[in-house]
Amino acid sequence: MNFRQFAVNNVLRSKRTYIAHFLSSAFSVMIFFVYGLLAFHPQIEDGIGASSGTLSMLGTMGMNVAQYIVYIFSFFFLLYSVGAFIKIRKKEFGILLILGMSRKQLNRMLFIENMLIGMAAIVVGLGTGLLFAKLILLISAKVMAVDNGLPFYFPLKALVITAVSYSILFLLIAGFSSVMLRKGTLLALVKAEDAPKPQPKASPWLALLALLLIVTGYGMVMVFSVLQIFSFLLLLGGVVLVIGGTYFLFTQFSVYLMRYLQNKKPFFFRRTNLLTISELIYRMKDNAVMFFLVSVISASAFTGIGTTLAIGDPGLSAMENPYAYTYSYYEEEADRGKKDLEIVRQELDKAGFAYREGSVTPAYSDNGIKVIKLSEYNMLVESQGYPAETLGEDEGILTPGTVTEKNNYRINGLMFSEMEIDAGNEKVAVDVIKAETFIAVPDSYGVMLVVSDSLYDWVAASEEYSSSTYHTFFVPDWKDTGEVTRTIMNRMNESGEYSYYLKSLYLQWKGALQQNGILLIVSGLVGIVFFTFAASFVYFRLYTDLARDEQQYRMIAKVGLSRRELRTIVTRQLVMMFFLPMLVALIHTVVAFVGLQQLVDFSIVGHSVNIFIFFLGLQIVYFLVTRWRYLNRMYHIIQ
Repeated sequence: MNFRQFAVNNVLRSKRTYIAHFLSSAFSVMIFFVYGLLAFHPQIEDGIGASSGTLSMLGTMGMNVAQYIVYIFSFFFLLYSVGAFIKIRKKEFGILLILGMSRKQLNRMLFIENMLIGMAAIVVGLGTGLLFAKLILLISAKVMAVDNGLPFYFPLKALVITAVSYSILFLLIAGFSSVMLRKGTLLALVKAEDAPKPQPKASPWLALLALLLIVTGYGMVMVFSVLQIFSFLLLLGGVVLVIGGTYFLFTQFSVYLMRYLQNKKPFFFRRTNLLTISELIYRMKDNAVMFFLVSVISASAFTGIGTTLAIGDPGLSAMENPYAYTYSYYEEEADRGKKDLEIVRQELDKAGFAYREGSVTPAYSDNGIKVIKLSEYNMLVESQGYPAETLGEDEGILTPGTVTEKNNYRINGLMFSEMEIDAGNEKVAVDVIKAETFIAVPDSYGVMLVVSDSLYDWVAASEEYSSSTYHTFFVPDWKDTGEVTRTIMNRMNESGEYSYYLKSLYLQWKGALQQNGILLIVSGLVGIVFFTFAASFVYFRLYTDLARDEQQYRMIAKVGLSRRELRTIVTRQLVMMFFLPMLVALIHTVVAFVGLQQLVDFSIVGHSVNIFIFFLGLQIVYFLVTRWRYLNRMYHIIQ
C-alpha cells in the first residue's frame, strides 16, 4: 500500500465522520452551479419573457451576487468543519508521528484527504445539478413568472466556472488544514482526548445583559415598523443589539440557567436529571458559539425567504392601487377615452368578470390643495365596498393617494383640524373631520381633500387648466385578468397608437412577481445553503465529542445505566442541540415578521408559517437520522 492509498483508506474509514462535510460541500457546489445555470441562460441574458432590460440586469446581478455569498460562506464553513475534524483526529495524528511519520508527510496526507473529498464533492454536486437541471429550469420559470418557460441548454460555462472555483476553494482549504495542525506539541496531540475540561462559569450580569440587549433590539425594530420611523441606523442598531444579545444568551445566560438548575437539589437529583443537566452545562459552554452562529444564520434564512414571499403577494400590488384598471385622460381626449373605456367594459363582460366603475376629476385650488368632489369620491369607495360618506357645506375628509400617506394617516390621524382653500380671490375655511386609512383615489400625490359638490364646483370654476379624469374598474378577481388585459391592450393599440392611458393592476403585479421570483430564487437557495451548513455545524460538534461520550457512557453503563435511560438522556441533549438554536431563530423571525406586518395591509402569517414548517420538517428528519445513528453507536458501546 503506497502513501496515496493510505490517505484514501483514511477517508473511507472515517466516512461516518466526513459524511456531513462531504454532503454539505456537494450541496453548496450544486447550488453554486444552479446560480450559474440561471445566470448564463440565454433567455435570461436576453431578458426575462417580455420584461424590461432592467429586470434582466437585476436577475443576472442577483445570481452573481448570490454566487459570491455562497462561495464566501462555503469557504468559512469548510474551514470550520476541517478544524473540527482535525480536533477529532489529534490523537491519531500523534500516534502516526510516534510511529515515524514526519510532519511533512502528515501535512501531505491531510492535503490529499481534503482534496479527495473536495474533488468528490465537485463531481457529485455538478452531476446532481446537471441531472436535475431541466426540473430546476421548469421550477425557476414558474417562480419568475416567465410565460414561455426556460428551455433546457447545456450549461458548459456554468460547469467550468463552478469546477474551477471550487477546485481553488478546496485547494485553499487543504492548504489551511496543514497550518491548523502545526499548533501543539506531540504530547499535546496524543493526550488531546484526555485533557480535562474546566468547570463552566457564567456571569449573572452578562446573562442579564443578554436579555436586555435582545429586548432593546426588539423594541428598536418595533419602533422602526410600528411608528414607521424609517431610519437605517435605527433598524441596524436593533439588529446589532439582537445579534449581540444572542451571543451572550448562549455563552452566558444558558450556562447560568443550567448552573441554577444544578443548584435546585430536588430537581437535579430526580431520575436522570443529574446526568442530563451536568452534561448540558458542558455542552452549552462548548457549543455556545456554534449555537449562536446557527441561530443567526437560521433567523436570516427564515426572515429573508419569508420577506421575499411577502413581496410577491398580490396584496402588495393592491396596496398601491386597488383597481384592476385605471384609465386617465384630459377633457380634450374625451372621445378616445369613451371608446377605450367601452373596450374595457366589452372585454370584461365577454370574459364574465364582475366589476364596479368609478371616476374622479381632481381640481386644484389657488393655494395648491387638491380637492375631490364628494359624489365622485363616494363612487370610488362604494366600488371597493366601503360605505358612502356625508359632508356638510364646509366640511372635508383627508384621503391618501400613496401607501406612505395612508400609513401616516393611520399612525398620526388628523394632522390639522382646519384647512383654508383659496379660489377666485376668495378664501373658505374647511373643517377636516377625519383622515381615511385606505386608498380611494388612484395615482395621486400630496394632500387631497374631499369636499361637498358645491364647494368643489366653486374651486373647479376658477381653474385655468383642465384636470385629468381617472376612470376606475374595481374587479374582485383581478388576479385572473391576464388574458383579458392582453386582449384589451391589443384592441386599444390597433390604431398604431400605444395607449399610455390605461394601467393594469395585473401587469403591475406580474412585473413585481418576476422581480420577486428572482429575489425568491436568490434568497431561497442561499437560505437553504445557510440552513444546511447550520445543521452540519451541529453534526460536527456532536461527533467532535463522540470519543469522550463513548468512554463516559461505557463507564456509567457499568453501574446500571439502562438502554431506556440512555435513550432519554441522549434524546434530551440532542433536542437541545438541534432545536434550541432553531427556537431562538424562530423568536427572532416572529419579531421580524410582526414588524413587517405593520408595513403591509395583507396577512403574511401564511408565508411565515409555511417557511417555518418547511425548515422544521427538514430539521426533524435530520434530528431523527442523527439520533438513530448516535444511539446505535452508544448501544454497541455499552453492550
